[in-house]
Amino acid sequence: MGRRGGGPGASRLGPDASPASAARAGRSREPSASRWRGPRAGDAAPPSLSSVNSFPLAGIRMNNFKKGNRRRRKRMGHHPRPPVNAVPIQPGDVPSDEALELEAEALEAETQGRFDEAKKDALNLAALQRMSNEELAKLAKQEAIEDAATLPKQEVIFRILKSRAESQGLMIGEGTLDLQPDGFGFLRSPEYSYLPCADDVYVSPSQVRRFGLRKGQEVKGLIRPPKEQEKYFALLRVDEVNDHNPQDLHDLPRFENLTPLHPNRRIILETEPSLVETRIIDLVAPLGFGQRALIVAPPRTGKTVILQQITNAIARNYGPDRARKDWPRARVIVLLVDERPEEVTDFRRNTPDHVEVVASTFDEEASRHIAVAEIVMEKARRYVEFGEHVVILLDSITRLARGYNNAMPTTGKIGTGGVDTQALIKPKKFFGSARNIENGGSLTIIASALVDTGSKADEVIFEEFKGTGNSELHLTRKLVEKRIYPAIDIAASGTRREELLLDPKEKELVDRLRKVVSDMNVVEAMELLRGRVGKTKSNIEFLMTMSLG
Repeated sequence: MGRRGGGPGASRLGPDASPASAARAGRSREPSASRWRGPRAGDAAPPSLSSVNSFPLAGIRMNNFKKGNRRRRKRMGHHPRPPVNAVPIQPGDVPSDEALELEAEALEAETQGRFDEAKKDALNLAALQRMSNEELAKLAKQEAIEDAATLPKQEVIFRILKSRAESQGLMIGEGTLDLQPDGFGFLRSPEYSYLPCADDVYVSPSQVRRFGLRKGQEVKGLIRPPKEQEKYFALLRVDEVNDHNPQDLHDLPRFENLTPLHPNRRIILETEPSLVETRIIDLVAPLGFGQRALIVAPPRTGKTVILQQITNAIARNYGPDRARKDWPRARVIVLLVDERPEEVTDFRRNTPDHVEVVASTFDEEASRHIAVAEIVMEKARRYVEFGEHVVILLDSITRLARGYNNAMPTTGKIGTGGVDTQALIKPKKFFGSARNIENGGSLTIIASALVDTGSKADEVIFEEFKGTGNSELHLTRKLVEKRIYPAIDIAASGTRREELLLDPKEKELVDRLRKVVSDMNVVEAMELLRGRVGKTKSNIEFLMTMSLG
C-alpha cells in the first residue's frame, strides 16, 4: 500500500506507526537552538546578555550584517583599487631569501676576481638593454641563439644573459627599483619605460630591509640567472645605490623632511645666438632650480617643440659635457604621458643620449600612465635626497590628471566635467614635488597644461593647477595664425620672485622691456622682441642696447 495523504506528520509516518516514532517525529519539528526566534509559552527564560556572545544566534546575525555591508559596498561601487604594477608571484618563480643569502655568502670571496673581470668585459644588463635590435641580433648569433629575429627584444636579452652566465657564471645588473606591496621588488629598465619585462631582476625582501632600499633608487650589483622553475634573474649582492655605497643609506634623509625654498639659482637656457626661442624664454619667464613651471598651451601652438628646445638647452648647459664646469650638473628626465607613439620616437631622436625619455602611449591603460609617472617621481626624489639636481619635463599634466580620474573607483562625488573630487590629489602631489632644497639639491618640474580643447574636464584640471606653479609660460593661437614663433604671450607670462634669479641691473632692464611691450598687442610685441633679439649675439648684448637706447 502507498502512503496515505494527510498532515505533515502523515506524509512521513504510516497509520500504524508506534508512539515512539510519533514522539521522535514531534521532536524533529521543534525549533533548534540555531533557529531560536524568541520565547514561547512554557519555555525557559531567554539567554542572558552575558551569554549572548556564545549563543549561535549572535554569530548568525553578525554574518548577515557583514554580508549586507558587502552587498551595499558592491552596489555603491566601493571596490578596492588594485595596486599599480603589482606582479603576482607564484611558488617557485623567485628564490627564497635564505637561498639568496647562502649563495651570496658562498660566492663573496670566490667571485671577487671574476666580478672585477665582468666589469672589465662590460657584461652588463643595462648595456644590453641600450643596444639596438640589429646589435642584439648579431650578439645572439654569436651566442648561437636561434630565431632571435622573431623574438621580442626583452626575450633576446634574457637568452643572451643565460648563455653568458653558463660560460662566465655571473653578470652585472642594474636598474630602477620598483617595490611591490609584498616587500620585494624588481629592477626595471628606463629603456622600456619601466614596463615589466622578462629581463627584470628580482630583489628579495631581506635585501630591501638590510639596506633600507626605497622605490626609485638606482641599484647596481651582482646577479645570477634563474634556476629551475624560476622566471627572473636574482640580485645576489648590492654594490651601488645611486652611485653611492649601500652602507651609507641608513643616514639618508627623507624627501618630505627636506626644507623647501624659493628658487634662487638660475637655469640659463641660452645656448646659441640663432636659437631665439630659448633666449626669449630667459627674458620673459626665467627659470631656476626648483621651479614649478606651467606651459599653458592651446592645441597646435608648438608646445612640444618648445619642450624639446628647453630639454636640449638644459642638457647642453648642465649635462655631463657642459662647457662651464662651475655650473651644477643636472639630470634631465622627459615624461610623456598618454602620448602619440610617433611623438615619443621624435623626442628620443632629437634629444641627447644622456636624457632619459620615459613614455606611455595613448593606447595603454590608465593604470600604466599612473605607474610610469609615479616611478619617475620617486626616482627624481631619490636623487634629490642625495643632494643632486633633477629636471623633469612633463607633457602633459592634463593627461596625467585624466589618467588618475579614469582609474579612480566610483565614489559618487563627481564634479564639473566628470572629474572626481579625489582624482587630482595624486597629480598635485607629483607637481608639488618640485622644490629648491636648502643646503642641497633641487627638483624642477616643467609641465604643459592643455587649454581651449573644448573639454570641460581640461578646464577644471587647469583651474586646479593654475595657482600651484611659480612660473607660467602662456602660448597663444593669435601668433600661430600669423606663423610667428615662439607663440608666447609676453604679457601673460612671468615668474614669481624673479628678483631672486636676475641680477639687479638685468631686472631693471627686463622691467623696462615689459613697459615697452605692454601697450602693444600680442603680435606686435613678439615681432618687436624677436626682431631685436635676433640682431644680437646674446641676451646681455640685447639688454645693453636697450640701456643705451
